[in-house]
Amino acid sequence: MARGSSLLAREAPRQGRFDIIVEDGFVLTELAAVVDVLRITNRVCQQEVFGWRFRSISGGAKRDSVGVTVDTSPLAERPSVDYAIMLGNADAGAMAVPLRRVLSAYGARGARLFLLAEAASHYIRSHNKGAVHTTHWENRLAQSEEVDASDWGAELARDHDGITTCAGMGATVDLMLSVVAGHVSQAAMMNVSDILLHHHVRDMRTPQPFGSDQSSALGDPDLDACIALMKANLEEPLPIQDLCRLLNISNRSLERKFSRYLGLTPNSYYRELRLNKASALLLNTSLSIREVGLACGFSSSFAPLFKTVFGCTPAEARRRKRPTPAIAHSAG
Repeated sequence: MARGSSLLAREAPRQGRFDIIVEDGFVLTELAAVVDVLRITNRVCQQEVFGWRFRSISGGAKRDSVGVTVDTSPLAERPSVDYAIMLGNADAGAMAVPLRRVLSAYGARGARLFLLAEAASHYIRSHNKGAVHTTHWENRLAQSEEVDASDWGAELARDHDGITTCAGMGATVDLMLSVVAGHVSQAAMMNVSDILLHHHVRDMRTPQPFGSDQSSALGDPDLDACIALMKANLEEPLPIQDLCRLLNISNRSLERKFSRYLGLTPNSYYRELRLNKASALLLNTSLSIREVGLACGFSSSFAPLFKTVFGCTPAEARRRKRPTPAIAHSAG
């Protein structure tokens, strides 16, 4: 073979085939992230690097929580793909995939498996894999009353024994770009990222919000350190003067930094951080409203403050609580 022909052969993209597994209540954000990354990669490379099919247990039209539908084929008995990705489920109570059978069918034929959000949670519980896998931080909250979820991973994604678990949602784009990087050149992958206006592909070990004491960098070390302290002290909030003392910074300087980067006072930001955690606990746990307030540092005035920020009382928010995931109790 001529030298030029050999070089072209080595640079040709490696093709990959996907089964995208969905059920009623699938998360539209995740579906769009998976399909668009694959579709745009094909356009950038001017060839079909990736092919995909939508699958479900029963086949037929599957509907997300806002009414968008996708036509699916039933799961194949002997799947022949390189990857299988199971989406998360906004209506957790509607998801009832026989996970053990799915993993066995795809794993036996060498497919790499990706489980997002609720699917990841079920795998972690049923296979006792908390220490080496991860899921969305809301799912960790939801499971924390039933099982010890303290060792469940808090990163965007984790890979172990050919199975990758992922938090889903926006992290799905980062996950898919990391897959694309294994098939095309770095330049082509970055072009796909640029088209998506996704200028920074996050490392899969990046911590989730509320998943650890680390916070997103805002460009100011003192501010980042302050927010990390706030996140680590939600149940018993530290007075602002104590935060300033620990940071070795003046109260006025801290106020200027919060105003410049966040448009809030330190107290306002700290209060909203605690209220957002309270909202997550109301939606994802069965803690009483009083217990939720205390867990977020509100010994009094919790309900009025909550209504001021969210426009509803904690009791009204509780009525919107996500249903218990049916997948956690499915056979296999």
